Amino acid sequence: MLRMEQLAGQRKAEQMLRHALRSGKVSHAYLFHGPPGTGKKAMALAFAKALFCSAGGDDACGECLECRKFEHGNQPDLIQLAPAGQSIKIEQIRQLQQEFAYRGTGTGRKVYIVEQAETMTVQAANSLLKFLEEPLSPVTAILITDNRLAVLPTIRSRTQSVPFLPVAPEAMLDILTAEGAPPLLARAAVYLSSGLDGAREILQQNQFAEIRNEVIQLGKESITRFTAAMITAQQRLFKNGLGDNPQLLLSLLALFYKDMIQFQAGRQDKIVYIDQLDWISKHAFDRSSEGWIACIEHTFEAGKRIRANVPSQLAFEQLLVNLQEG
Repeated sequence: MLRMEQLAGQRKAEQMLRHALRSGKVSHAYLFHGPPGTGKKAMALAFAKALFCSAGGDDACGECLECRKFEHGNQPDLIQLAPAGQSIKIEQIRQLQQEFAYRGTGTGRKVYIVEQAETMTVQAANSLLKFLEEPLSPVTAILITDNRLAVLPTIRSRTQSVPFLPVAPEAMLDILTAEGAPPLLARAAVYLSSGLDGAREILQQNQFAEIRNEVIQLGKESITRFTAAMITAQQRLFKNGLGDNPQLLLSLLALFYKDMIQFQAGRQDKIVYIDQLDWISKHAFDRSSEGWIACIEHTFEAGKRIRANVPSQLAFEQLLVNLQEG
């Protein structure tokens, strides 16, 4: 049963939306913005459910006919819009407007949710802008974006901002372990994500545990300066299919080097690879903090090359060379 109170970690957003429901001052348009994985989509759906709820409280009751319809995907007055390919196109916005024109004879509330609002083409954004300027009542728009500044300024000015903040890793770790996630894997996941949704997605990825183990081995080999051992570790990643998600590999490797800096600074409670603490304590001072920062920068640079369509294996080979050179 989807309710706002069940969505941990976004107290500010929840309070803003509850106040709107409680006071009856629901805006015609909201902009949910914040880092990926912070629960924006889940909150949008929970808020939409509460808007439809016939109990009239500050959250969905979960028991009325409208709530049951929502839970079973039978709410005809909810429309969800997502990019068609790389962007949201003007044809999609026009279709949205037509849908509401057809349904405009009813008196009940209507809600539409636009995911990745920053991907709207200029034409689509301008078309939506007209829709926002002349809202049908009672219609509520919920726009979702990871990057608020990438949304057209005129749209931002016509929506109520609802910020979603990164959740503290410690808080996420407590929740995930309570849900049954393996502590070591959960610890890595929370430091790779800004929110619970993102951390859960990481934990559900195939072979996450194996990837973590191989990254530990690669991280250790990378500071021995034995090129053959590093190449063997890297080849094992791709041979076993663990290299299918190179960005995850690189992010985990960057955390390994960051742990060295954390140990040097005496922040052992922030170490991600806590099961490797004994090894880290023996090798953290093999390089200066500047040296470990350089390793992290090399890792990020490899990620940039992969995003620029350089083959993953080639990018990793270049990374190994850079790590060897220090």
